[in-house]
Amino acid sequence: MQGIEPDPDILERMRRDWDTRARENARHYVNNARTEWADQEFFETGRENVAGYILTDMTNICQGKDPKQMTVLEIGCGVGRMTRALASAFGQVYGVDVSGEMIEQARQNLASTPNATVLQNNGADLRVLGDITIDFAFSYIVFQHIPSREVIRNYVAEVHRLLRPGGLFKFQVQGVTSLVTSADDTWLGVPFSDEDAVQMAEDCGFEPRYRIGANTEAFWLWFFKRPAAPGPR
Repeated sequence: MQGIEPDPDILERMRRDWDTRARENARHYVNNARTEWADQEFFETGRENVAGYILTDMTNICQGKDPKQMTVLEIGCGVGRMTRALASAFGQVYGVDVSGEMIEQARQNLASTPNATVLQNNGADLRVLGDITIDFAFSYIVFQHIPSREVIRNYVAEVHRLLRPGGLFKFQVQGVTSLVTSADDTWLGVPFSDEDAVQMAEDCGFEPRYRIGANTEAFWLWFFKRPAAPGPR
């Protein structure tokens, strides 16, 4: 499964823009429902998201495994808003983000959470994690900001590389296909139709088992990694 090399100019623009946003007002850009957030209120929104999108879906996510024995990946962890709640539910959590400024704030916010590790990546792949095996991958309100379908596809292929066979990658993309987007815009990302999502799953070795919210901003995708083909007898 050969990935498409993303445009380095787009990756640099993503890093630069999100570093700027993090310095200006990281919490607002992570959750723009408010301009100013108190600590407790901000992290409570992360707990609510984990409760709503993950804890209600543990049958698909855990598949009989003890969550405290699972390794989980969050793509686009920002300042650790959801990472902290993920770490209370699972054994080991890794978070990656293109913004070094976001990651620095996340490390401070997660200083008392020893089972959470956050790392700056290049905005398109997971090489910073090496060859670890993950049991579940998740991303929310992240891909909707990425201006390149190739970057998102590369992420999906990278999750496939690290995810255990049968494991789930649950994530959300922009689904409003009528939007006019630009490669220069790192806020309004490229949209996916249902057909686009299915094709991306198939190209990257996933089964697109469930899809909810096509043609909306919150287009949720459940991509299950297909089991490895049996070897020759």
